[in-house]
Amino acid sequence: MKTKALVLTALATAFFSLNASAATQWDMPTAYPDSNFHTEIAMKFVKAVSDATNGEFKITIHSNASLFKAPEIKRAVQGNQAQAGEILLSNFANEDPIYELDGLPFLATGYEQAWKLYQAQKPYLEKKLESQGMKLLYAVAWPPQGIYTNKTLNTIADMKGLKWRAYSPVTSKIAQEVGAHPVTIQQAELSQALATGVVDSYMSSGSTGYDTKTYEYLKKLYDTQAWLPKNAVIVNKRAFDALDDKERKALLDASADAEKTGWALSQEKTKWYNEQLAKNGVEIITPSAELVSGLTKIGESMIADWQKKAGADGEKLLNDYRSK
Repeated sequence: MKTKALVLTALATAFFSLNASAATQWDMPTAYPDSNFHTEIAMKFVKAVSDATNGEFKITIHSNASLFKAPEIKRAVQGNQAQAGEILLSNFANEDPIYELDGLPFLATGYEQAWKLYQAQKPYLEKKLESQGMKLLYAVAWPPQGIYTNKTLNTIADMKGLKWRAYSPVTSKIAQEVGAHPVTIQQAELSQALATGVVDSYMSSGSTGYDTKTYEYLKKLYDTQAWLPKNAVIVNKRAFDALDDKERKALLDASADAEKTGWALSQEKTKWYNEQLAKNGVEIITPSAELVSGLTKIGESMIADWQKKAGADGEKLLNDYRSK
């Protein structure tokens, strides 16, 4: 009887071990802290996937660039080192014009325009990711971009000489156009860069300013609303194709919900972030007509350059966007 009990125990252990190993487990790196609203959306997204599959499909979020740094995440997903990941699309502008689009200044300046741009961009973005062995799950816009600095900016000439934090090819290009000095700094490193004087200005959202406690170093935010860049959650195509029907449905349903609620949350948070910055001593400034005019001209030049690079597809995309 003792031998029989041992055999049954061994079989039960093997059975439960097999079931545990059969559960689908993914890694999902993101460059942003747990407090960031994009990470909050991602956490709800992975919980929805787990709930819909009774815990049989678990996605572990690795926040604040703890697994891969921001520029490394796309390649990690492409190579299936991480099955899913969150990326800032404009970080990869040098790879293909489609990634640059939502970072072009003054092409889409509010949530309504940004959503229309995304709808026009989406088929081309999906096609590009597909060609690289990936699939788009969802994308959510950041709040509108403004300029953080301690310097008074009346025209773009006043931006000359700034030590400008650049997080993408687009923001580097703006720095070059205005005579600032671009320094590539990812969000996880921004607070230290400000504290040590490596940078003294940058262009980003109220979310970034709040998350990085920029208010401890920079006291002016020029509310240019220049563009609304998007974060995209992407998945390795082979990993996606390996899912069973239940898992795939759970993933796609959770993605659709994350995109819908994410855009609404982004818009809701915009006002809140600015209120928190103001409470912490940041002056929210409506930019002068001269400053907006100068930045708009830079934007027009960058949009024209983008269209040349993007060719016929780019022209069609812009026409689709402008006709919506």
